[in-house]
Amino acid sequence: MQEMRISKFWMGAVALAGCMAAATVPANAADAGDLQVKLGVTGLLFDDDTKGNNIAPNFGAEVNDTVIPTLMLNYYLTKNWSVELFCCFAELNVHDKSGVVGGKLASTWVFPPMLTAQYHFDGMGAFQPYVGAGVQWIHYFDESSNLAGASVDFRDSWGFVLQAGADVDLGAGWSVGFDAKKVWEDTKLTYSNGAYAEHDLDPWVLTANLGYRFNLGDLFGRREAVPLK
Repeated sequence: MQEMRISKFWMGAVALAGCMAAATVPANAADAGDLQVKLGVTGLLFDDDTKGNNIAPNFGAEVNDTVIPTLMLNYYLTKNWSVELFCCFAELNVHDKSGVVGGKLASTWVFPPMLTAQYHFDGMGAFQPYVGAGVQWIHYFDESSNLAGASVDFRDSWGFVLQAGADVDLGAGWSVGFDAKKVWEDTKLTYSNGAYAEHDLDPWVLTANLGYRFNLGDLFGRREAVPLK
């Protein structure tokens, strides 16, 4: 089911990117010092699994998929290499999928920034694909438990990120983009009554975004050249 959702996302993204790339003029290559700001709509699709607990032998939980607004800042070190900071806030709920306890087990707010290094391919005109790799850190806060008489704590997470995507240049610095990140990370839920569950999250992070790119030198008036796009 999750694979079908991901496939539909990419089929739509590739089709739209192809149409838009065909309709736009070739774009200027990025320069060192360019900053790209992207506002996106992101789907978090969790490929989760409970790998250890002391609640019950067949206990299993799952985290709800969700859609959230996101912000990406992409700084170009050269015309091909950049670093991207991705962030957002989201509320997540943990549900019992095994029927051992039943219902919602806990909820939490998360602050999950990602930092990736990207390589951008050039020579394709307005269509500008890229790949990347990096890390994600998830900080959990404002946790709440649905187990009577027990509070809950989520352990902060670190994970490895792989990334692939593309921007389609619209001219004048504007672009639309499609991005997929796969993250490998886990957390541990510890209840005040001694119960715990270790949980793999391993989300897909799928984003459609609108971007604007400009050069910081132009912004602060340090270059004599005509501003980028």
